Amino acid sequence: MAESISIAGRKVGEGHKPFVIAELSGNHNQELALAKQMVAAAAESGVDAIKLQTYTADSMTLAIDSDNFRIQEKDSLWYGAHLHELYQQACTPYEWHGELFEYANSLGLIAFSSPFDEDAVDFLESLNVPCYKIASFELTDLPLIKKAALTGKPIIMSTGMASIEEIEQALATAYATGNKQVILLKCTSTYPASPENTHLSTITDMQQRFSCNIGLSDHTRGIGVAVASVALGACVIEKHFVLDRNAGGVDAAFSLEPREFAELVENSQQAFSAMGQVTYGGSAAEEKSKYYRRSIFVTQDVKAGEVIDKNNVKIVRPAIGLAPKYLPLVLGQTFSQDLTAGSALFSEHIVDFKAENE
Repeated sequence: MAESISIAGRKVGEGHKPFVIAELSGNHNQELALAKQMVAAAAESGVDAIKLQTYTADSMTLAIDSDNFRIQEKDSLWYGAHLHELYQQACTPYEWHGELFEYANSLGLIAFSSPFDEDAVDFLESLNVPCYKIASFELTDLPLIKKAALTGKPIIMSTGMASIEEIEQALATAYATGNKQVILLKCTSTYPASPENTHLSTITDMQQRFSCNIGLSDHTRGIGVAVASVALGACVIEKHFVLDRNAGGVDAAFSLEPREFAELVENSQQAFSAMGQVTYGGSAAEEKSKYYRRSIFVTQDVKAGEVIDKNNVKIVRPAIGLAPKYLPLVLGQTFSQDLTAGSALFSEHIVDFKAENE
Protein backbone atom coordinates (compact mmCIF):
# COMPACT_ATOMS: atom_id res chain seq x y z
CA MET A 1 0.00 0.00 0.00
CA ALA A 2 1.49 3.32 -1.09
CA GLU A 3 1.86 5.97 1.57
CA SER A 4 -0.59 8.85 1.44
CA ILE A 5 0.61 12.27 0.34
CA SER A 6 -0.34 15.60 1.92
CA ILE A 7 -1.34 18.42 -0.43
CA ALA A 8 -2.01 21.66 1.44
CA GLY A 9 -3.01 19.58 4.47
CA ARG A 10 -5.36 17.31 2.48
CA LYS A 11 -4.36 13.64 2.65
CA VAL A 12 -4.40 12.00 -0.77
CA GLY A 13 -3.98 8.29 -1.38
CA GLU A 14 -5.36 4.89 -0.45
CA GLY A 15 -7.75 5.06 2.47
CA HIS A 16 -8.75 8.67 1.76
CA LYS A 17 -11.74 9.88 -0.23
CA PRO A 18 -10.97 10.80 -3.85
CA PHE A 19 -9.19 14.11 -4.41
CA VAL A 20 -11.31 15.80 -7.07
CA ILE A 21 -9.67 18.43 -9.28
CA ALA A 22 -11.52 20.83 -11.56
CA GLU A 23 -9.27 21.74 -14.48
CA LEU A 24 -9.97 25.32 -15.56
CA SER A 25 -7.97 24.97 -18.78
CA GLY A 26 -8.90 27.56 -21.41
CA ASN A 27 -12.67 27.55 -20.91
CA HIS A 28 -12.42 31.04 -19.38
CA ASN A 29 -12.28 32.41 -22.95
CA GLN A 30 -9.69 34.99 -21.89
CA GLU A 31 -12.13 36.68 -19.49
CA LEU A 32 -10.89 37.06 -15.92
CA ALA A 33 -14.41 37.66 -14.61
CA LEU A 34 -15.54 34.39 -16.20
CA ALA A 35 -12.52 32.59 -14.74
CA LYS A 36 -13.47 33.81 -11.26
CA GLN A 37 -17.08 32.73 -11.80
CA MET A 38 -15.76 29.28 -12.70
CA VAL A 39 -13.67 29.12 -9.53
CA ALA A 40 -16.69 30.08 -7.42
CA ALA A 41 -18.91 27.51 -9.16
CA ALA A 42 -16.27 24.81 -8.73
CA ALA A 43 -16.08 25.54 -5.01
CA GLU A 44 -19.87 25.36 -4.78
CA SER A 45 -19.85 21.96 -6.50
CA GLY A 46 -17.66 20.53 -3.72
CA VAL A 47 -14.40 19.84 -5.53
CA ASP A 48 -11.15 19.78 -3.57
CA ALA A 49 -9.00 21.75 -5.95
CA ILE A 50 -8.90 24.04 -8.96
CA LYS A 51 -6.06 23.70 -11.43
CA LEU A 52 -4.70 26.12 -14.02
CA GLN A 53 -2.24 25.61 -16.86
CA THR A 54 0.82 27.83 -16.87
CA TYR A 55 2.28 28.56 -20.30
CA THR A 56 2.35 31.12 -23.08
CA ALA A 57 1.87 30.46 -26.75
CA ASP A 58 5.55 31.30 -27.30
CA SER A 59 6.69 28.83 -24.64
CA MET A 60 4.66 26.07 -26.27
CA THR A 61 5.40 26.38 -29.98
CA LEU A 62 6.60 28.61 -32.81
CA ALA A 63 4.56 31.32 -34.52
CA ILE A 64 5.52 30.11 -37.98
CA ASP A 65 2.97 29.74 -40.77
CA SER A 66 3.60 26.12 -41.62
CA ASP A 67 1.50 22.98 -41.68
CA ASN A 68 4.01 21.55 -39.22
CA PHE A 69 2.27 23.67 -36.62
CA ARG A 70 -1.33 22.89 -37.60
CA ILE A 71 -3.50 20.13 -36.11
CA GLN A 72 -3.84 17.52 -38.83
CA GLU A 73 -6.22 14.97 -37.27
CA LYS A 74 -9.62 15.39 -38.92
CA ASP A 75 -11.44 13.93 -35.91
CA SER A 76 -9.87 16.51 -33.57
CA LEU A 77 -12.00 19.23 -31.99
CA TRP A 78 -9.32 21.64 -33.19
CA TYR A 79 -8.70 20.30 -36.72
CA GLY A 80 -6.88 22.84 -38.85
CA ALA A 81 -6.04 25.16 -35.97
CA HIS A 82 -2.55 26.63 -35.79
CA LEU A 83 -0.93 25.56 -32.53
CA HIS A 84 0.32 29.05 -31.66
CA GLU A 85 -3.13 30.59 -32.18
CA LEU A 86 -4.80 27.78 -30.23
CA TYR A 87 -2.46 28.23 -27.28
CA GLN A 88 -2.99 31.98 -27.33
CA GLN A 89 -6.71 31.33 -27.05
CA ALA A 90 -6.38 28.66 -24.35
CA CYS A 91 -3.63 30.00 -22.10
CA THR A 92 -4.32 31.52 -18.71
CA PRO A 93 -2.49 34.88 -18.50
CA TYR A 94 0.30 34.87 -15.94
CA GLU A 95 -1.05 38.05 -14.36
CA TRP A 96 -4.27 36.22 -13.46
CA HIS A 97 -2.62 33.42 -11.54
CA GLY A 98 -2.07 35.14 -8.22
CA GLU A 99 -5.56 36.59 -8.11
CA LEU A 100 -7.20 33.30 -9.06
CA PHE A 101 -5.15 31.32 -6.54
CA GLU A 102 -5.96 33.77 -3.76
CA TYR A 103 -9.64 33.75 -4.67
CA ALA A 104 -9.75 29.95 -4.78
CA ASN A 105 -8.04 29.70 -1.39
CA SER A 106 -10.56 32.14 0.09
CA LEU A 107 -13.31 29.73 -0.99
CA GLY A 108 -11.61 26.75 0.64
CA LEU A 109 -10.11 25.32 -2.54
CA ILE A 110 -6.59 24.07 -3.04
CA ALA A 111 -5.17 25.87 -6.08
CA PHE A 112 -2.22 24.82 -8.22
CA SER A 113 -1.17 24.50 -11.84
CA SER A 114 0.55 22.54 -14.60
CA PRO A 115 3.83 24.20 -15.60
CA PHE A 116 4.78 23.56 -19.21
CA ASP A 117 8.39 24.74 -19.01
CA GLU A 118 11.03 25.35 -16.37
CA ASP A 119 10.42 29.11 -16.21
CA ALA A 120 6.79 28.36 -15.36
CA VAL A 121 7.99 26.38 -12.32
CA ASP A 122 9.94 29.41 -11.12
CA PHE A 123 6.88 31.59 -11.61
CA LEU A 124 4.61 29.20 -9.73
CA GLU A 125 7.16 28.92 -6.92
CA SER A 126 6.88 32.69 -6.49
CA LEU A 127 3.16 32.10 -5.83
CA ASN A 128 3.90 29.27 -3.36
CA VAL A 129 1.74 26.61 -5.00
CA PRO A 130 1.34 23.47 -2.84
CA CYS A 131 2.03 20.93 -5.62
CA TYR A 132 2.67 20.51 -9.33
CA LYS A 133 0.92 18.70 -12.16
CA ILE A 134 2.88 17.38 -15.12
CA ALA A 135 0.66 17.04 -18.19
CA SER A 136 0.70 13.89 -20.31
CA PHE A 137 2.39 15.60 -23.24
CA GLU A 138 5.19 16.80 -20.93
CA LEU A 139 5.86 13.42 -19.25
CA THR A 140 8.91 12.89 -21.46
CA ASP A 141 10.28 16.35 -20.56
CA LEU A 142 12.57 15.00 -17.88
CA PRO A 143 14.29 18.36 -17.19
CA LEU A 144 10.84 19.83 -16.39
CA ILE A 145 10.03 16.94 -14.04
CA LYS A 146 13.39 17.37 -12.32
CA LYS A 147 12.79 21.10 -11.90
CA ALA A 148 9.35 20.54 -10.34
CA ALA A 149 10.55 17.67 -8.15
CA LEU A 150 13.44 19.74 -6.78
CA THR A 151 10.90 22.05 -5.12
CA GLY A 152 10.20 19.16 -2.73
CA LYS A 153 6.48 19.48 -3.33
CA PRO A 154 4.11 16.69 -4.42
CA ILE A 155 4.07 15.91 -8.13
CA ILE A 156 0.98 14.63 -9.96
CA MET A 157 1.90 13.19 -13.37
CA SER A 158 -0.49 12.21 -16.16
CA THR A 159 0.62 9.21 -18.20
CA GLY A 160 -1.41 9.46 -21.41
CA MET A 161 0.49 7.89 -24.36
CA ALA A 162 3.38 6.89 -22.08
CA SER A 163 5.04 3.50 -22.29
CA ILE A 164 6.07 1.62 -19.17
CA GLU A 165 9.66 2.67 -19.83
CA GLU A 166 8.70 6.34 -20.15
CA ILE A 167 6.76 6.23 -16.88
CA GLU A 168 9.71 4.55 -15.17
CA GLN A 169 12.03 7.26 -16.47
CA ALA A 170 9.72 10.00 -15.23
CA LEU A 171 9.48 8.40 -11.80
CA ALA A 172 13.23 7.82 -11.63
CA THR A 173 13.84 11.47 -12.48
CA ALA A 174 11.59 12.66 -9.66
CA TYR A 175 12.92 10.10 -7.18
CA ALA A 176 16.55 11.00 -7.97
CA THR A 177 15.92 14.42 -6.44
CA GLY A 178 14.87 12.74 -3.19
CA ASN A 179 11.24 13.61 -3.82
CA LYS A 180 9.07 10.49 -3.48
CA GLN A 181 5.75 12.37 -3.33
CA VAL A 182 4.46 11.29 -6.72
CA ILE A 183 0.95 10.41 -7.87
CA LEU A 184 0.45 8.93 -11.34
CA LEU A 185 -2.75 9.51 -13.27
CA LYS A 186 -4.07 7.03 -15.82
CA CYS A 187 -4.99 9.16 -18.81
CA THR A 188 -6.15 8.79 -22.40
CA SER A 189 -4.83 11.72 -24.42
CA THR A 190 -7.67 12.13 -26.88
CA TYR A 191 -10.15 14.97 -26.64
CA PRO A 192 -12.76 13.79 -25.98
CA ALA A 193 -11.79 10.25 -25.00
CA SER A 194 -14.16 7.32 -25.42
CA PRO A 195 -14.89 4.90 -22.60
CA GLU A 196 -13.68 2.06 -24.85
CA ASN A 197 -10.24 3.69 -25.09
CA THR A 198 -9.95 4.47 -21.39
CA HIS A 199 -8.82 1.02 -20.21
CA LEU A 200 -9.40 1.55 -16.49
CA SER A 201 -8.00 -1.91 -15.74
CA THR A 202 -4.59 -0.32 -16.17
CA ILE A 203 -5.07 1.42 -12.82
CA THR A 204 -4.64 -1.78 -10.81
CA ASP A 205 -1.63 -2.78 -12.91
CA MET A 206 -0.07 0.65 -12.34
CA GLN A 207 -0.55 0.29 -8.59
CA GLN A 208 1.31 -3.01 -8.57
CA ARG A 209 3.95 -2.08 -11.14
CA PHE A 210 4.94 1.36 -9.88
CA SER A 211 4.08 1.05 -6.15
CA CYS A 212 2.61 4.51 -5.87
CA ASN A 213 -0.78 6.17 -5.63
CA ILE A 214 -2.78 6.16 -8.86
CA GLY A 215 -5.58 8.42 -10.06
CA LEU A 216 -7.41 9.28 -13.27
CA SER A 217 -7.24 12.26 -15.60
CA ASP A 218 -10.48 11.80 -17.50
CA HIS A 219 -11.42 13.31 -20.85
CA THR A 220 -14.58 11.27 -21.45
CA ARG A 221 -17.99 12.88 -21.43
CA GLY A 222 -20.03 12.46 -18.24
CA ILE A 223 -19.04 11.04 -14.88
CA GLY A 224 -19.46 7.26 -15.29
CA VAL A 225 -15.84 6.48 -16.15
CA ALA A 226 -14.48 8.62 -13.33
CA VAL A 227 -16.78 7.05 -10.72
CA ALA A 228 -15.86 3.57 -11.94
CA SER A 229 -12.18 4.38 -11.48
CA VAL A 230 -12.70 4.83 -7.75
CA ALA A 231 -13.71 1.18 -7.44
CA LEU A 232 -10.34 0.27 -8.95
CA GLY A 233 -8.45 2.40 -6.46
CA ALA A 234 -8.17 5.81 -8.11
CA CYS A 235 -7.37 8.33 -5.38
CA VAL A 236 -7.40 11.41 -7.65
CA ILE A 237 -9.96 12.42 -10.28
CA GLU A 238 -9.24 15.28 -12.64
CA LYS A 239 -11.88 16.55 -15.07
CA HIS A 240 -12.11 19.71 -17.18
CA PHE A 241 -14.62 22.31 -16.00
CA VAL A 242 -16.93 24.70 -17.84
CA LEU A 243 -19.83 26.85 -16.68
CA ASP A 244 -21.96 26.13 -19.75
CA ARG A 245 -20.96 23.75 -22.54
CA ASN A 246 -23.37 25.46 -24.92
CA ALA A 247 -21.55 28.76 -24.45
CA GLY A 248 -18.40 27.19 -25.85
CA GLY A 249 -14.78 27.09 -24.75
CA VAL A 250 -11.73 25.32 -26.14
CA ASP A 251 -12.39 22.23 -24.01
CA ALA A 252 -16.14 22.63 -23.52
CA ALA A 253 -17.09 19.46 -25.43
CA PHE A 254 -15.55 17.16 -22.80
CA SER A 255 -15.84 19.39 -19.74
CA LEU A 256 -18.31 19.04 -16.88
CA GLU A 257 -20.73 21.75 -15.86
CA PRO A 258 -21.14 22.67 -12.15
CA ARG A 259 -24.15 20.40 -11.59
CA GLU A 260 -22.27 17.47 -13.12
CA PHE A 261 -19.21 18.17 -11.03
CA ALA A 262 -21.37 18.14 -7.89
CA GLU A 263 -22.71 14.74 -8.99
CA LEU A 264 -19.17 13.54 -9.62
CA VAL A 265 -18.09 14.57 -6.12
CA GLU A 266 -21.09 12.88 -4.51
CA ASN A 267 -20.93 9.70 -6.56
CA SER A 268 -17.17 9.26 -6.30
CA GLN A 269 -17.38 9.60 -2.52
CA GLN A 270 -20.20 7.05 -2.45
CA ALA A 271 -18.12 4.68 -4.56
CA PHE A 272 -15.19 5.15 -2.19
CA SER A 273 -17.37 4.52 0.88
CA ALA A 274 -18.92 1.46 -0.74
CA MET A 275 -15.55 -0.23 -1.26
CA GLY A 276 -15.14 -0.90 2.47
CA GLN A 277 -13.29 -4.11 3.26
CA VAL A 278 -13.69 -7.81 2.57
CA THR A 279 -16.74 -8.82 4.59
CA TYR A 280 -18.69 -12.08 4.92
CA GLY A 281 -21.45 -13.05 7.31
CA GLY A 282 -23.18 -9.71 7.03
CA SER A 283 -22.17 -6.31 8.28
CA ALA A 284 -23.09 -4.97 11.71
CA ALA A 285 -25.83 -2.96 9.99
CA GLU A 286 -27.36 -6.22 8.70
CA GLU A 287 -27.51 -7.96 12.07
CA LYS A 288 -31.14 -7.03 12.75
CA SER A 289 -32.11 -8.21 9.27
CA LYS A 290 -31.13 -11.77 10.19
CA TYR A 291 -34.34 -11.92 12.24
CA TYR A 292 -36.24 -12.14 8.95
CA ARG A 293 -34.56 -15.29 7.75
CA ARG A 294 -36.51 -18.54 8.12
CA SER A 295 -36.72 -21.20 10.82
CA ILE A 296 -38.95 -24.14 11.79
CA PHE A 297 -42.32 -23.34 13.40
CA VAL A 298 -45.19 -25.44 14.72
CA THR A 299 -48.27 -24.81 12.57
CA GLN A 300 -50.95 -26.34 14.84
CA ASP A 301 -51.41 -27.35 18.45
CA VAL A 302 -49.51 -30.59 19.19
CA LYS A 303 -49.19 -33.00 22.10
CA ALA A 304 -46.11 -34.62 23.63
CA GLY A 305 -45.37 -37.95 21.85
CA GLU A 306 -46.95 -36.80 18.59
CA VAL A 307 -44.87 -37.46 15.47
CA ILE A 308 -43.38 -34.44 13.77
CA ASP A 309 -44.34 -34.19 10.10
CA LYS A 310 -45.03 -31.60 7.42
CA ASN A 311 -48.62 -31.26 8.63
CA ASN A 312 -47.55 -29.76 11.96
CA VAL A 313 -44.27 -27.95 11.22
CA LYS A 314 -43.18 -25.56 8.48
CA ILE A 315 -40.23 -23.42 7.48
CA VAL A 316 -41.31 -19.77 7.71
CA ARG A 317 -40.05 -16.37 8.79
CA PRO A 318 -38.73 -15.20 11.27
CA ALA A 319 -35.48 -16.97 12.25
CA ILE A 320 -36.31 -17.72 15.89
CA GLY A 321 -36.26 -21.50 15.98
CA LEU A 322 -34.17 -24.27 14.47
CA ALA A 323 -32.60 -23.41 11.12
CA PRO A 324 -34.23 -24.83 7.95
CA LYS A 325 -31.28 -27.16 7.36
CA TYR A 326 -32.43 -29.27 10.34
CA LEU A 327 -35.86 -30.09 8.91
CA PRO A 328 -34.76 -33.51 7.51
CA LEU A 329 -33.46 -34.44 10.99
CA VAL A 330 -36.63 -33.24 12.69
CA LEU A 331 -39.22 -35.01 10.53
CA GLY A 332 -40.19 -38.40 11.96
CA GLN A 333 -39.08 -37.48 15.49
CA THR A 334 -41.59 -36.94 18.32
CA PHE A 335 -42.50 -33.88 20.32
CA SER A 336 -41.21 -33.91 23.90
CA GLN A 337 -43.96 -31.55 25.14
CA ASP A 338 -47.22 -29.90 24.20
CA LEU A 339 -46.84 -26.87 21.93
CA THR A 340 -49.30 -24.34 20.56
CA ALA A 341 -49.56 -23.23 16.96
CA GLY A 342 -47.06 -20.50 16.17
CA SER A 343 -44.38 -21.77 18.55
CA ALA A 344 -40.82 -21.74 17.25
CA LEU A 345 -39.38 -25.25 17.33
CA PHE A 346 -36.21 -25.79 19.40
CA SER A 347 -34.13 -28.88 20.11
CA GLU A 348 -35.62 -29.26 23.59
CA HIS A 349 -39.05 -29.70 22.00
CA ILE A 350 -37.89 -32.93 20.33
CA VAL A 351 -37.32 -36.29 21.99
CA ASP A 352 -33.69 -37.40 21.77
CA PHE A 353 -32.71 -34.58 19.41
CA LYS A 354 -28.92 -34.58 19.60
CA ALA A 355 -27.23 -31.30 20.42
CA GLU A 356 -24.43 -32.12 18.01
CA ASN A 357 -26.96 -32.01 15.21
CA GLU A 358 -27.50 -28.29 15.77
